[in-house]
Amino acid sequence: MNNLITENISNPHELERMYRKEPEAFKKSFTSAWEQNPDSQVLAVWFERLHFKEIEKPSLLRKDFLFMGILAILAGITSRIIFQFVEQQVIAPINLAFGILPFMAAYFVYQNPPKRGVLYTLIALFVVSGFYLNMLPLVQKDSVILVYLHLPIFLWVLVGLAFTGNDYGAGSMRLAYLKFNGEFCILYASMAISGMLLTALTMQLFRFVGMDIAEFYFKNVVLFGAVALAIVAVYLVSRNLSKNIAPYLSKIFSPLVLATLLVYLITVIWVGKNPFLDRDFLLSFNGILLSVLAVTIFSITESGKDEKKTITDYINFALIVLALLIDSVALSAIAFRLSSYGITPNRLAVLVVNILIWANLIWIMLSYLHFLQNKTGPGAIRDAVTKYLPVYGLWAAFVTFVFPLIF
Repeated sequence: MNNLITENISNPHELERMYRKEPEAFKKSFTSAWEQNPDSQVLAVWFERLHFKEIEKPSLLRKDFLFMGILAILAGITSRIIFQFVEQQVIAPINLAFGILPFMAAYFVYQNPPKRGVLYTLIALFVVSGFYLNMLPLVQKDSVILVYLHLPIFLWVLVGLAFTGNDYGAGSMRLAYLKFNGEFCILYASMAISGMLLTALTMQLFRFVGMDIAEFYFKNVVLFGAVALAIVAVYLVSRNLSKNIAPYLSKIFSPLVLATLLVYLITVIWVGKNPFLDRDFLLSFNGILLSVLAVTIFSITESGKDEKKTITDYINFALIVLALLIDSVALSAIAFRLSSYGITPNRLAVLVVNILIWANLIWIMLSYLHFLQNKTGPGAIRDAVTKYLPVYGLWAAFVTFVFPLIF
């Protein structure tokens, strides 16, 4: 082996083949070959490859770890205080978003400090949003409910601004934020399942000694833990812990979602469900649309930069066409209901959202079609996703701050 390494110094391909075939033998013989040829740049690279060790080791005293811990505790305490006021029906439950999202934004600002203008904008918008939300009356009116539904989207955009920092206009940073969201959801769900198992075990252990701690535990431990866990997940994803999980999940779930939806839509047609007349079914139709859009975007963000097309690309294209079909039916049904029953805040909001999604899907579909026809690269598809994100944020802001004034 030593002789073979020396003989193939100028043949990197053969060295790689030898290493993959017999890695242990290669490592043992490499030292001798390296000593005999200390001036070889090829062997110098192999030496670093075989003997490389991380200089920086994880430590509980790392500044970012300590900052994450402080933020997690503050987020948990803040959420518990907010929940106390929610229980007393002094403020709306949606205020709990302010116990999580601002702290996520704070972590990103710490990791990637922006210019003062961006920082002041972030702080001002979070503060104004909080004051504005709590100036609204606690009534179950359509315009107020729409604020509760759209405000988290607007705050999510603000967290994205904190994530991208000074590069908020760069498509690559917006794409990274979308990828972060996918990996965050995967990691948080995994940890949340573990937390639920721990909760069930704790409940049962206290029941054995005749104590029912359910109410106390959920108010003080589960709520605190769920919020703090979100900050921990942000830290772990930013450390690239889950980057190898998400691409595989996207490859698994995309075909499953496509098959499930096709079967569901065929069943809907078979049983004669009509979104034009059935309001609840129309709402579920829109829910399906949002789910397909989310799965498709997640799959696109997790796909590689390779120009080579795979089966996943064709599945994604089929999902986009299916989503466009669903959105077209939903748009027709909403337009029918508007012409038949008049304008309400809910109908107007749903109509505009469907129009925005329809336009975005058309852009993504055309970009994908050009990619599959070898007219453009995968970058055009990502542009169709990332460049459209501010449109959703602006509409969420409009519904949140203007709808209550109009209606």
